Amino acid sequence: MTQPSSPSPTATYRLQLQPDFPFAAAERAVPHLAALGVSHLHLSPVLESVPGSTHGYDVVDHSAVRAELGGERGLRALAATARAHGMGLVVDIVPNHMAVPEPVALNGPLWEVLRDGPASPYARWFDIDWDGGHGGRLLLPVLHGPLGDEARHFRVDAEDGVLRYHAHTFPLRPGTEDLPLPRLLVAQWYRLAWWRLGRSELNYRRFFTISELIGVRVEDPEVFAATHDTALRLVRDGVIDGLRIDHPDGLVDPSGYLARLHKATGGRWTVVEKILSGDERLPASWACAGTTGYDALRHIDGLFVCPQGSGRLFSHYRDFVTPLADEGGDWEETVRRAAYEVVTHDLAAEVERLVRTAARISARDPRPGDHAPWALRQAIRELLVRLPVYRPYAADATRAVADAAMLGRAAVRARGAFRVPEEARAVDLIHDLALGRWPGEAEAVAEAVGSEETTPEGATLEGAAPEGAAPEQHEADRADFAARFAQTASALRAKSVEDTAFYRYPVLLSACEVGGDPGEPARGPEAFHAYCARIQRDWPATATALSTHDTKRSADVRARIAVLSECPDRWRDALGAMGESAVCGAAAGSMDGAGPADPMVSWLAWQTAFGLGVPAEEPAAVGAPPGDGWGRVADAVLKSVREAGLRTSWTERNADYEEAVAEFVLGGPFGPPAAPLAALGEQLAPFIRANVLGATLLHLTMPGVPDLYQGTELGYAALVDPDNRRPARFRPELLAELDGGAAPRDLDGEKLRLTAAALRLRRERPEWFGAAADYEPVEAEGPAAEHCVAFCRGGRVLTAVTRLSLRLVETGGWWDTGLRLPAGGTWRELLSGRKLPGGAVVGLSELLEESPVALLVRE
Repeated sequence: MTQPSSPSPTATYRLQLQPDFPFAAAERAVPHLAALGVSHLHLSPVLESVPGSTHGYDVVDHSAVRAELGGERGLRALAATARAHGMGLVVDIVPNHMAVPEPVALNGPLWEVLRDGPASPYARWFDIDWDGGHGGRLLLPVLHGPLGDEARHFRVDAEDGVLRYHAHTFPLRPGTEDLPLPRLLVAQWYRLAWWRLGRSELNYRRFFTISELIGVRVEDPEVFAATHDTALRLVRDGVIDGLRIDHPDGLVDPSGYLARLHKATGGRWTVVEKILSGDERLPASWACAGTTGYDALRHIDGLFVCPQGSGRLFSHYRDFVTPLADEGGDWEETVRRAAYEVVTHDLAAEVERLVRTAARISARDPRPGDHAPWALRQAIRELLVRLPVYRPYAADATRAVADAAMLGRAAVRARGAFRVPEEARAVDLIHDLALGRWPGEAEAVAEAVGSEETTPEGATLEGAAPEGAAPEQHEADRADFAARFAQTASALRAKSVEDTAFYRYPVLLSACEVGGDPGEPARGPEAFHAYCARIQRDWPATATALSTHDTKRSADVRARIAVLSECPDRWRDALGAMGESAVCGAAAGSMDGAGPADPMVSWLAWQTAFGLGVPAEEPAAVGAPPGDGWGRVADAVLKSVREAGLRTSWTERNADYEEAVAEFVLGGPFGPPAAPLAALGEQLAPFIRANVLGATLLHLTMPGVPDLYQGTELGYAALVDPDNRRPARFRPELLAELDGGAAPRDLDGEKLRLTAAALRLRRERPEWFGAAADYEPVEAEGPAAEHCVAFCRGGRVLTAVTRLSLRLVETGGWWDTGLRLPAGGTWRELLSGRKLPGGAVVGLSELLEESPVALLVRE
């Protein structure tokens, strides 16, 4: 952990800037957010991006603040207003990539590279493999169809020196303006190609599988300086106080990048969007305050999932859907199949670049392995699909031993995919290169020291290039392979797990979240306390999150769905009461490919609608017009089936199937058959309330810096993007009512009152929550102790929440379960004003009588 040089935020509030919510709108929200208790606004990317962008991650110009948001003047005005209210700004920056916009002239540096090729001073900006085929040209997969079919749409404008294609405009290489079209196309520094060729022929690094986002080489000091100049100037000027770093796993050397950024900012508070898998730890060498908080999300959510009930829910899901093991019937098998599909199809170009590099290294080895390209390709794929994390960090000494062990285990299993043992030696080569070693280097070191061990803990293996090789080229290839293997691993994990397997395994949708583990969604109090103690010790200023612009469902939607793990039989019965209407027919009688009934999408649609909540005003009669909820659920379900890629996809649309799915959502979850669903929601409302308030209070008082997403101080039901990126709504009048003594009238009011109380406490007493504070679990005593999660912060603040409240009620309630308050002084409950003596055992039935949560302060 690297401590920030300036005070860490006590709480941040994410605002999703876009043309419909510019800096001026954010400025108008400042008084309300200051009153709420927020210390810093957290802004989505603010640099110039593709016009109309609702997210800002498609940057086109690092030198300017986005004009559509109000430009630099608007940003400075926002910062000044925030400062006047005692608040600062944290800004999201995007070092990994830039947009390939339409028209490409919006990206000035890329325009010059397309015009002037490798000789352009901007060529070093972009991660392009000029030797990766295409005659030394950059492939641009932008054509709607094959070149021969699309050539008639080209227009050469010799006067302006451009080539036009529909809305696209491309620069012409100087001196080629008057060539015949076929020769002119060949003479450019780019090759225009059918968009489908991007999958296998692309020769630039992209963001995941999005060809419209080209990788930037921020590992180059000059590129870093140029792409960060505006952001760093705003930091120096006091406009920006902290940074969020988007997708560090896409970078060649995340640790080196963060070290350079830390020095350039003077050590300002910085968090990174690093997704940790399982028990993975953030590299200790990273110069940052921690992650953006998805690891905290997983630990909070897991508390509200019943382990026994989630298992029974899976049984009901299996009976309803009858999925194949690798199509949603088994989590690990589903992930493995998705990974194979992505690595062989979507990431084919990235794998081929690794194959070319590995082949060059193998050919120079003094002990040639005679590795055929197909064997290298298979070895790369087999290793990649077996990595349980987003990427290894071969160059990071703090991770060297752990990552070597992880890759070693993957290599053992990967060898089993080869029929001929001798051909499986290709796995050994790829394993060594992924760790940044020369082929056979580990064995040579072991022989030299007379030991079986490959490397001492914390050491790195730096060997000499094989004899006869050009040292610079060989070293460059070795470093290039290790970096690109890690970058490809990150893209594979994101696309196969987050964007594919999550949509093929809809057992409990609340568990299908970034950083989550749908195979084991439940986490008990012991695991939560252990996580919190470690975070307080190692990363006390890390961010924590429950909802973000990237969560597939907001925290309140997940809280509703999680209750189903406590009553799986009720969920089964609700679907059973619908009869045949519960299952999407998917145009079963269609002759044009829509296919048979689809119980999986039906299960997903019903849970999605339940999570969003079917408002009372939604139509329940045949022929009634659909409401807003129908369109939101239909869009989310259609995105789900396209991402799943089983019966339709983004690139291979099955229009009849998609139409059947949309009709099912309208006629099912938003039609007369939904009555049992609505009734179930009403029955579970008290337990949904307990989940919502419990997760909220844990998030706001656990170790770390809570990052609130816009609107989540109220009840906030949002589905996957773009649904979760709609302009924020605020209710300052409700906060004023509550501050005036009014009692909350509904869950909106309860959540707002709780949020304000916790945030104001953090702001007023940062020493109780910060790096110098401590974290102590407080154990309940009695028969229902497992239903209470409680802890003390800094010896002065005590949080107590109810978990698995439905199961608690079904087993008779709290009985005589109590919570012993830490000794000394008097404890005051902030929401009710009640006072309790320190050291006393207070009955939880008394403490949590009015609310499922309690927040106490020692006076």
